[in-house]
Parts: sequence; C-alpha cells; structure tokens
Amino acid sequence: MDEPPYGGNSSLYPISKAEPYGGNSSPYRISKTEPGPPMEGTHLFTADCPNFIRVLQFFNSTHIYACGTFAFSPRCTYINSETLAMSLKADEGRGRCPYDPYQRNTAIIVGGELYTGTVADYRGNRPVISRHLGEGRRVDLKLEDTLGWLEDPTFISSTFIPDEEKIYFFFSEVGREYDFMDRCIVSRVSQICMSDVGGQRTLQRRWTTFAKARLSCQADHELPYNVIQDMDTLPPAEGAAADDTLFYGIFTSQWSVNSGRSAVCSFRLNDIKSVFSGSYKVLNRDSLQWSSRVQEKVANPGECGLHNASDSALRFVKDNFLADGVVRPAGRRLLMASADTYSRLSAQRVQSADGRRHTVLFLLTESGYLHKAVLLPRGAHIIEEVQVFEQPQLVLSLKLSVAKGMLYVGTSEGVVSVPTANCSFYWTCPQCVLARDPFCGWDPGSRACVEASNHHAHL
Repeated sequence: MDEPPYGGNSSLYPISKAEPYGGNSSPYRISKTEPGPPMEGTHLFTADCPNFIRVLQFFNSTHIYACGTFAFSPRCTYINSETLAMSLKADEGRGRCPYDPYQRNTAIIVGGELYTGTVADYRGNRPVISRHLGEGRRVDLKLEDTLGWLEDPTFISSTFIPDEEKIYFFFSEVGREYDFMDRCIVSRVSQICMSDVGGQRTLQRRWTTFAKARLSCQADHELPYNVIQDMDTLPPAEGAAADDTLFYGIFTSQWSVNSGRSAVCSFRLNDIKSVFSGSYKVLNRDSLQWSSRVQEKVANPGECGLHNASDSALRFVKDNFLADGVVRPAGRRLLMASADTYSRLSAQRVQSADGRRHTVLFLLTESGYLHKAVLLPRGAHIIEEVQVFEQPQLVLSLKLSVAKGMLYVGTSEGVVSVPTANCSFYWTCPQCVLARDPFCGWDPGSRACVEASNHHAHL
C-alpha cells in the first residue's frame, strides 16, 4: 500500500478504491462503537459517540498506527497495511488522539515514534505536544502542564525536517503577549528536537527543546490574517539546500473587516531557523506579562542536546520559550488574498513543457470547490475550478499523491479523488497554451492537449 487509507466515522476508506469526484468510495469498517455511559458534566450528542479515526500513520512497512475517539474514550491500535486487519489489543489513546471528533489535532510518526499535538482531556483544557511509542528505547515526553507553553491552541499540522532532526508544529492560539484585547489569536510555529530525552532533574520527562514563534501573514498597512487554517510542506528542489524548504499556509482573520476572506502565505525554513536562533521574550510570573527586555542568556532555547545541561540552564529554557522575533512571509508579501474562504491546500512543484519549474497550489473552499493556482512572478493565477461536491460538505483532509497524479478529498462520509491534471478540458492549441497550466502542453502529432510529464519530447 503506497498511501495510507483515509479514516472516517468508524471506517477506513482505502485510497485505491476512491471514486472520482461525484461518486462515493466504499468504506471498510474497522469498529462499531456503542456509546459509553455519559461523563459527569458533559452534554454529549449520540452522533458524536462513534469511533472517529483521527490518527492514521504508517508505523513501518507492514503496519499502520491508528487512533480514534472511541466514544470520548480514545484508543489506538495497529492495522495490517495489506489486509486492514486490526490488532486485538488496543492502547490507551489519551494524549495521542482527541476525545472530541471536532477537536483538530496533528500527528506524525518518525523512526517508529509518534509525535502528536492534541488535547489530553475530554473538556479540551489540557493541550499537549508529546512523543509516544518509545517502547523502552527512550522515555515518552510531553510539555510541562503548568507553564502556559500552549494557550488554548488549535493544532493544524506537523512536519519532519530530516536535515534538522526536528519536528515542526503549526497551530493557532491566544497570544498572551498582546494585552490590547482579551483573545487576540496568533498563528504559531513550534519546534522540538527528536533527540530530546528530557532533563535529568529539571524538566524530567518534559521537552527541553520546545520553542515557539509567531507567523505573520499580513499585507502592508492592513490587519493581519492571523488564524492559520492549513499548512503544507514543499521540500526544496533537487540540488537545493534544506533551508529552502517552503511552508504554504491558508490564513483567515478574526477581524470583521476581513470576514469571509482568506489569504495564502509561504514561509522559508531558513527564516524560521533565524527567528528561533534569536532572542526570546521574558515572562514575568507575577504579572503574567511578556517583555522583550535584554537578559543574560544562560542557554539557547530550542537548542538540541540539552539533556546534560545544568539545572539553571534548563530553568532558563523552561521560562524562555517564546521567540521575540516574528517569522515573516517569503518575499514579505501575501501570495494571494481571496474572497473565497479556503480551508485546505496542497502544494506541488511542476516542470512545464518549456522546462521551467512552477509551484502549483490546490486550494479547497468551504463550499466544496477546488481551485488550482499557479504561482507566477506577478502573483497567483487560478487556472482551474472543479466542483468536488454537489452540496457543501465538511472537508476533513486534502491529500496529494504526486506519484498517482491525484488529490484525495476526505469527509466524514468517505473520500473522493480528483486528478491534478485535466488537460483534455482544452480542445484547441490556443486553449491549451493560454490556460497556462504547467501540467499540460499541446502535442502537434495527436493534435491534443496532453500531460507534459508524459510527452516532453513531442511538445
């Protein structure tokens, strides 16, 4: 199995059986959960009590690791990636999977270990970034609960950067460093080192390498698009440095002037690293106010290899985890601003018929339309719009398979596939060329608009 299946309501949907948009894929049901007894102080709806699959990651070459809400009592298990047979033994899912099916989370498995951003209680009051599945090799780690390292976050995505040996998390949260309003939302990027094993006395079984910084998606002289909705990682082009890794994100705004609109910004890994290697804000524990005052630097927050550091160094990184600098978008500008409310995106680098490389964004609107946009020097240009669903549906995921040339759109009801290239839509040479779709080119021999990757020599 090249791609993991998609997880829905008590079901797995094999990607290989995904129907073209307009159809419905056939679910493979992995469990049917009866609602458990109501929890004290909660008001649960029966529709929220099945087992919603929220974590689905390849564990190794033969198995998938899956976690579900399991009627507000999260459980995890291993699934054979070929037969989709489920292990009879289930693991405790607390801290690995949310309780509430509507609580956003993120998870990634690297080196057989699970890194998650979720909540560790059914009320959603204990956000955690944690590591699991060490299996005796290394201790599991989590954030210190009492330090306010996270402020009511909404987790969006996570990614592994091999050259850095770091996991980056993207989320929005309340920005406590801003006191001009009660709940100023900010978008964040945070990092932890894979080599982290916690401190020997201070920060035992806690991250010593956690650091976070604000992401800014803002045009000059305008209010920011401050609420991140999705983020996708585009690895550097062949031969380029890892620092050229790009992160493409969708942002909306909490300000009424931008209500219903969204923007797309990109960020360079090099700029993120620069902010994390800079100065950090200081939190006054008595007043709970952040400041940018200069202080003696006892340790470098976010630095890997602090497990043997002194207690004073670990106390310093424990209290200094918010970078003073801000990660600005690449080119110091928005890639695009739209009256459409985008909810999901995927990015792909494509070589067109003339040999040039272009970045293409696939953007899914809340109303169920998929926009394909090519990034040109003068800005983003939408070259195609596809109606994925006849009626708007809540989209839970958008996954791109470059190898198959397919996008997979997942909802609670199933998964549908949309091809990345629809060159046959263009019937004439002028239509094919003027579409400026880097996936397509005109083939004089067959007098047809064809996929450039399959016919480079003839275009």
